[in-house]
Amino acid sequence: MLEAMMRLFLLLALCSTLSAAERPNILWLIAEDFGPHLGCYGTKEVSTPVLDGMAKEGMRFSRYYTTAPVCSASRSAFNTGMYQTTIGAHNHRSHRDDGYTLPAGVKLISERMREAGYFTANVKEMPPEAGFKGAGKTDWNFAAPEKPFDSASWDDLKAHQPFYAQVNFQETHRTFHAPPHADPAKVEVPPYYPDHEVTRKDWAQYLDAATELDRKIGKIVELLKRDGLFENTVICFVGDNGAAHVRAKQFCYEEGLNVPFILRWPSAVKAPAGFEAGRASDRLLMSIDLTATSLSWAGIAKPDGMQGQVFLGEKAEAPREYTFGARDRCDMTVFRLRTVRDARYRYIRNFTPDRPFLQHNEYKEKQYPVWNLIKELAEQDKLTPEQAVLTAPTMPEEELYDLEDDPHQIKNLAKSNAPEHRAALERLSGVLKDWIEQTNDQGRVPEPPEVIQNEGATKPGGTKKKKGKGKK
Repeated sequence: MLEAMMRLFLLLALCSTLSAAERPNILWLIAEDFGPHLGCYGTKEVSTPVLDGMAKEGMRFSRYYTTAPVCSASRSAFNTGMYQTTIGAHNHRSHRDDGYTLPAGVKLISERMREAGYFTANVKEMPPEAGFKGAGKTDWNFAAPEKPFDSASWDDLKAHQPFYAQVNFQETHRTFHAPPHADPAKVEVPPYYPDHEVTRKDWAQYLDAATELDRKIGKIVELLKRDGLFENTVICFVGDNGAAHVRAKQFCYEEGLNVPFILRWPSAVKAPAGFEAGRASDRLLMSIDLTATSLSWAGIAKPDGMQGQVFLGEKAEAPREYTFGARDRCDMTVFRLRTVRDARYRYIRNFTPDRPFLQHNEYKEKQYPVWNLIKELAEQDKLTPEQAVLTAPTMPEEELYDLEDDPHQIKNLAKSNAPEHRAALERLSGVLKDWIEQTNDQGRVPEPPEVIQNEGATKPGGTKKKKGKGKK
């Protein structure tokens, strides 16, 4: 009897081992404040051979969007697969000291992976040969579980497979400090910024940060190969929100929400249906879709109520027709912006139109040289009409942009009388209104004045940073 039980135990253990071996490791590489500014996306004056090569071997997605243009709200969303506006995590760096927890049924992806037998890690501790540490950023707008990850050490991964891990990279977050590479005279400055030496220098330093980021991604690849993990680990490279520049991060234009997504599928694991190596896809995707899809790669059924959609594999859902985004209070600056885009148009609804685009924000005034430059040149009447829009005392209630004809979104068509523009405005405004209702957008209820005053803390001294300190 005992011998039979032992045989059964060994059989079950073997089955468990085989099951684990069939499931890939999943590694998210997350860049902070980074738009699709890589060589493989067409950016000049940046050197990103590692990520460019990864895109060539895997898939590169050009229409991948975060749900918010700022880190804490965006990370709250893609770590749960839920819109931050649905789960009450929409205001930047909120709920840090009031015990707010996620709604019933909502969990971190790391918790769901752990429940399915995955080892989880948010890697900060790297082997000495890497020469750097992971940022370890979480930045969620809710009280985290006591142990959201099993480990912070890279060296734990090899012995604990399958694993789900995140490595966060700070390079493209301000302030920039990478070695120089890009020539400021050759960088391409967007038309809504003044073509000025300050702008060119700042943009070049950002691209240099991307070059340094790519170097560190290369070190991760070397470690995966060293540890025998490269051919059974799915690699997902993404940004947490758009670039840290004026009109990008913290705003609902393409530049604030569109981030890179490169997916490399390992050779030792059967690729999911829909994966095509070397392909560039323009499918509309959201960051919460990566959450749902990563779970499916691990053999985990999409949880009831999860708003992210599976986009690859046998369980893939129909392609999205629209992507959505939202921006609420960031630091001391209160806006409420909502947006939707389809394959061609982006519509933005500004619920706080009485406020200026360059509303007071201590962080940006200290960290963004172009923020101050624009104001100075406006006083000297040295801005083009497209650039001067940024200094207007108020914002339009509605914005509509044709992304095919106007990729930089400098021609607001909200008041156009062209039939196709009127039709797009009516359709997208209706879609956005329905989304706000259907997803229970909690931004409809403003924060109390005392919470706004303390930048998200429910009591003075709770989470508010000292002036000039900390990262935003």
